[in-house]
Amino acid sequence: MKIRSVTTLLAAAITAAVLAAPAFSQAPPSAAAQAPPIQTQPPASAGKYERISVHGVSLEGNLEGDSADRMVSVYLPPGYTKNSRRRYPVLYLLHGFTDSDTHWFGLNGKHFVSVQGAVDRAYAKGAPELIIVMPDAFTKYQGSMYSNSATTGNWEAFVTQDLVAYVDKHYRTLAKRASRGLAGHSMGGYGTMRLGMKYPGVFSSLYALSPCCMGASIQPSPAAFERAANVASAQDIAAADFGTKAMLASAAAWSPNPRNPPRFFDLPVADGKPVASVVAAWAANAPLAMVDQYIPNLRTFSAIAFDAGDRDTGIAETVRTLDQVLSGYGIAHEFEIYAGDHVSGIEERLETHVLPFFGKHLKFN
Repeated sequence: MKIRSVTTLLAAAITAAVLAAPAFSQAPPSAAAQAPPIQTQPPASAGKYERISVHGVSLEGNLEGDSADRMVSVYLPPGYTKNSRRRYPVLYLLHGFTDSDTHWFGLNGKHFVSVQGAVDRAYAKGAPELIIVMPDAFTKYQGSMYSNSATTGNWEAFVTQDLVAYVDKHYRTLAKRASRGLAGHSMGGYGTMRLGMKYPGVFSSLYALSPCCMGASIQPSPAAFERAANVASAQDIAAADFGTKAMLASAAAWSPNPRNPPRFFDLPVADGKPVASVVAAWAANAPLAMVDQYIPNLRTFSAIAFDAGDRDTGIAETVRTLDQVLSGYGIAHEFEIYAGDHVSGIEERLETHVLPFFGKHLKFN
């Protein structure tokens, strides 16, 4: 297996954290396995916003103790209530680490992105209407990584099976692969590439915004992981810096260990030394290490796009690498490095790039 390295484990995610901290700090830290409480009503919008609960059979029995009943934001287009016979494509949108659907949909005050604002402006410019769905993936360690783990639960199956099935049953969707898109930012961008590669039969188009955690490393930093090893309580999690939280969430997602209570995961460093088997497990979950295995799956997508800001240096590096890999295999895709950091311009890109992209590539009939 080829491993394309960055300088440290989660270098891309931690680089993003430094740049994104002002945006994430708008909500108080929460140690509970749920997003911060709703503080405001959703902003006025052209469409209809709903927040529902979806039970995830795939999340039952997770060792973190997170609820299998997940809150999900749904934004219905303006035409949904006007024509009861019309059906719509669905864009599944995945938020980033320490973030939540409540932030993206304006339930916790001003954020770096407003889904309703971006989508309404896109509609006003002629983007075709679709249903937008975002699950709350805020967990005990503040992010699920959209992975499959006994510790966090099977978030891959929750998104690709439980959630899709619920939405198709309860809303007027075009219930077919050609009418489903998947997009996400940061951890959500990682989830987009991961789920797209592994479950090509569910979605037909992918767009990853500033995807974190793309590269792997075989040289973890003992000093960095020592901080993670000392986190024991819910209060410790809430007080931890972003990088430490990212390490804990990644361990829960990528190196679960049911025989290691009370955290039920292993870290890549123990007693100041790398643990080869855990390092290998983390590396195996890096999309740039996985991608060669999933080239046949990626060829089946009608469209793939990804981007990053030029000041989001660690992530921009891995996005450039992904561009080179897909180009080498002759897989058509759209790729851009734009002027910005990890969170600047995300709302504008949602409006002017993401919505038009899916408007072009999803099937609306």
